[in-house]
Amino acid sequence: MDIKTQVQKINPNIQARDIQELVRKTGSIYEAINIMSARANQLNDDIKAELHEKLEEFASHSDTIEEIQENKEQIEISKFYEKLPNSVIISINEFTNDQLEFRYRDEEAANE
Repeated sequence: MDIKTQVQKINPNIQARDIQELVRKTGSIYEAINIMSARANQLNDDIKAELHEKLEEFASHSDTIEEIQENKEQIEISKFYEKLPNSVIISINEFTNDQLEFRYRDEEAANE
């Protein structure tokens, strides 16, 4: 499932969160924030790459500034991506709904 369809049902507004619920998953609020932050960075990069890829499909390449025209498709795509929830809100939602898998680097090294 792509990110656009996944986040359609997420409320884009900031909501109060129960910190104790976040702490229960990791044992530390700092670890929880670090996990959600790393996921938000991943999402941000993915969304940005996807947006640029879609905009590039409709781009008209010209050498002069006078030839730049508004492209209706690009505007609609941009508006759609602007309405998506912030990547931090998406990562918090994934974390609280147990949709994120995380592991510690020390555990990875021990398993190898």
